[in-house]
Amino acid sequence: MLRGIVLDYAGVLTDPEAPALLAYLDKARDRGIRTALLSNAAGGGAVRRRLSAWFDALVFSGEAGVAKPATEAYHLTAERLGFVPAACVFVDDAERNVAGAVAAGMVGVRHTSVEDTLAELDALFPAAG
Repeated sequence: MLRGIVLDYAGVLTDPEAPALLAYLDKARDRGIRTALLSNAAGGGAVRRRLSAWFDALVFSGEAGVAKPATEAYHLTAERLGFVPAACVFVDDAERNVAGAVAAGMVGVRHTSVEDTLAELDALFPAAG
């Protein structure tokens, strides 16, 4: 059973239509789905302050010491959500990072547009959107 959504920052949450993704996360969290940000950035800083309201966990590679597409990055993020990787969906615009998440046991969604990503999330979490 899928219980967590993990999003990348650059390329996903920097998309001009990203507010629709954040609105989706609000609804999903109201239904008990946990959310995480997994970014290869050095640290959170302003991103952490700006986005913390939408996420149960924020993982920045520079702080955690592991980076995508290493298996450990996905395992650490799932652990911080309180789940095994198989309970999580990972969304990233980089194909190699999505492949890394799938290899680590997560369901992978390659972000090409907010509309397509929301359609994928609706299919995976039918009651969340």
